[in-house]
Amino acid sequence: MYIRIDISSQRLGLFGDDGACVRRYRISTATKGPGEEKGSYQTPRGRHIIRARIGAGVPIGAAFRGRRPTGEVWSPELAAATPGRDWILTRILWLSGTEPGRNRLGQVDSMQRYIYIHGTPDTEPMGVPRSIGCVRMRNQDVAELFDLVPAGTVVEIVE
Repeated sequence: MYIRIDISSQRLGLFGDDGACVRRYRISTATKGPGEEKGSYQTPRGRHIIRARIGAGVPIGAAFRGRRPTGEVWSPELAAATPGRDWILTRILWLSGTEPGRNRLGQVDSMQRYIYIHGTPDTEPMGVPRSIGCVRMRNQDVAELFDLVPAGTVVEIVE
């Protein structure tokens, strides 16, 4: 099983070992487009793996800070009380690059950049680049994907 993220189409596909597409989701990648440099706020390309799965058992819409649940569950009222917050919700699939010099180590290390596949408020549009580097998904979609993929799953990010 592997994941393919297509930045140009803003789609994530989950593929079985036979290469057949098992699931397809609309996503939202970086507003600033693709790129690997630390501090770029861009979505890194290339081959990655899911290094860690975070959030098993928390409710849909649970908020995270520093990869820890805050105890909050997203609501319009909570969003209004904390304007400008970059919401990381429901589940986190933390990515680690596997290509030294491209997305691993030094100034291009995806894991050190905290690049995730994660949930976002369902009020946010999908299919439109809006993140600051991560791959955003609908909460129900990221929860479903989380349940389907183990740590170590390959994630290929292409333009």
